[in-house]
Amino acid sequence: MISVETLQLVVRKQRSELELDEKYLPRQLYKAITPDADFATVIAGVRRGGKSTLLRQIAKQAKKFYYTSFEDSRLSGFEASDFHRLEGVLAEEFGPAELYLFDEVQNVKGWERYVGGSLGKGKKFVLTGSNASLLSKELGTHLTGRHLTYELFPFSYPEFLAFTSLKANTESARRYIRDGGFPAYLKKGLDEILQGLLTDILNRDIMARYQIRDGKLLRDMALHLASNVGKEFSYNRLRKVFDAGSTNSITQYGTYLEDSYLFFYLPRFDYSPAKQLVAPKKAYCIDNGLARANSLSFSSDEGRMLENAVFLSLRRKNRELMYFREEGGECDFLLKQKGAIGAAVQVCLKLDDENLKRETMGLQMAMKRFKLAEGTIVTLEQEDRLEVDGGVIKVVPARKWLNGDS
Repeated sequence: MISVETLQLVVRKQRSELELDEKYLPRQLYKAITPDADFATVIAGVRRGGKSTLLRQIAKQAKKFYYTSFEDSRLSGFEASDFHRLEGVLAEEFGPAELYLFDEVQNVKGWERYVGGSLGKGKKFVLTGSNASLLSKELGTHLTGRHLTYELFPFSYPEFLAFTSLKANTESARRYIRDGGFPAYLKKGLDEILQGLLTDILNRDIMARYQIRDGKLLRDMALHLASNVGKEFSYNRLRKVFDAGSTNSITQYGTYLEDSYLFFYLPRFDYSPAKQLVAPKKAYCIDNGLARANSLSFSSDEGRMLENAVFLSLRRKNRELMYFREEGGECDFLLKQKGAIGAAVQVCLKLDDENLKRETMGLQMAMKRFKLAEGTIVTLEQEDRLEVDGGVIKVVPARKWLNGDS
């Protein structure tokens, strides 16, 4: 239980720190969010990816609101039963309001019961969290059908351009592919910021939450996945790499890394769910800069950096992505739309005489398999249109594709 005096101190301090007049870059996701009294709005995403800034944007437009961040160490003993006392403190301090903004709400055990019991009573909730599994479990238990969930990523390429005042061209695309979209890093340009962020995520979002005492294996796995973005992996193979006693720990740590939004795991396409489940997956990192700053091998492979950036651009809009592999060819990304494969995308830093057949072959195989009239190859700066058997392949430069101009 938290005392009223502590709650008063915290909400006053947090309100002043929100700094509504501070200049910030409006996030594109804001346009999709409309707080509703019947549905809780949930914004999920990686630590320091911009969730608090998005709340600030929502608050500035609302004018009358209540804000509480449960990342505050002074609220470490906050319990679900304290919410009603918090309500009273907020009303006393800031007057009447119907909009509640709760940052990192998953830190409060049982939060979903309070929110669920408050919906439909004139209160609107916008909640943020940085753990996909906890949010999903809690929402599914107490808020089924009464919540709208959005995912917030670090800056997209258009947001990066707005933040840096750069124009869409090959040079800025190359810089974005290298630096990623974490605002704190883009302001200072220090790799130590991204290295410290990885440590924070591992320590605070995983080790502390799941009571992991020895973090060496967890950190080794994170660095390995960051160094091997876009490459196939299996938990059994990782067990051998790290000489771990069993696959269970490796699998559990892999789940934690995914739940914290550090990595996404891309399955191989198969009509059989059972075969898809056991097939090797590919790992992609939440941010190119984060992967580069914590890996030497990734930073030396611009092709894989481009592939990771393309994946993130696709993942922002599509949750159902897969890669395609059959004997004789591979396609980097398949997009499932309305229950069927609706698009195929290949990534190649530069097409030349040596790789043209290989890159187009895998894409053509996917197009033929799923009856697609068109496929796309994203390159760093090339642009072309290739007439192939049964369809067309568009070759699109990164500056256009990442900017949504293709």
